[in-house]
Order: sequence, then structure tokens, then C-alpha cells
Amino acid sequence: MATARTKCISTKVTTDEHALFTRLARGQTVSGWARGVLVAAASTAPSVEHIVLAEVVALRTILLNLHFALASGQTLTTHTMQQLIERADQDKVHKAHEQLATAPRRQQP
Repeated sequence: MATARTKCISTKVTTDEHALFTRLARGQTVSGWARGVLVAAASTAPSVEHIVLAEVVALRTILLNLHFALASGQTLTTHTMQQLIERADQDKVHKAHEQLATAPRRQQP
């Protein structure tokens, strides 16, 4: 049995924004479409762009640290490389989240 929806979230939009939402809804009601977008955005599952950006951030971190170490004349061991990778993996999700949070949003056509 479906759970009844008893709570309401409301917002004001411009005429242009409403027209955009109507186009994006593609036959759904605007409120039904908006609910789906909100639920998807609030879900805990990371988006594809978040995952890809996290991996790029990790690769960048590894590359910069590797380049710095080699330019400084350090000898890199397997253990050192593993430490660089582990550190990059620990920080990648947080750094990607920060970048996505501050990135300007592109408007949908």
C-alpha cells in the first residue's frame, strides 16, 4: 500500500521558469515532475558527474604529488605510491562535493 503524501513544499517561480519546467516535465504535471526532481536530487546515491569528478580529482592529486616528489629528487617506492593513492582516495569525494557545490549551474534548454 502506498504511503499518503500529506506534506507540501511550495515555491514561487517566474513565467519563464514555469515555461521551462513545463517543457522539462514532458507531459507530466509540473508538480509531479518537480517532486521527482527534488527526490532524485536529495537521494544519497551520488550522481555520475559526482563520481567522475571525484575520480578526476583523485587522479589530479596523485599526479601533482608524484610530479612534485620526482621534481624534488625523491625516490618513489611502492609504499610511497600506495600512500599517495590512499590519500587521494580519502579526499576525492569531499573535494568533488566542494567543487560541485560552488560550480555555477547551467540552465536546461
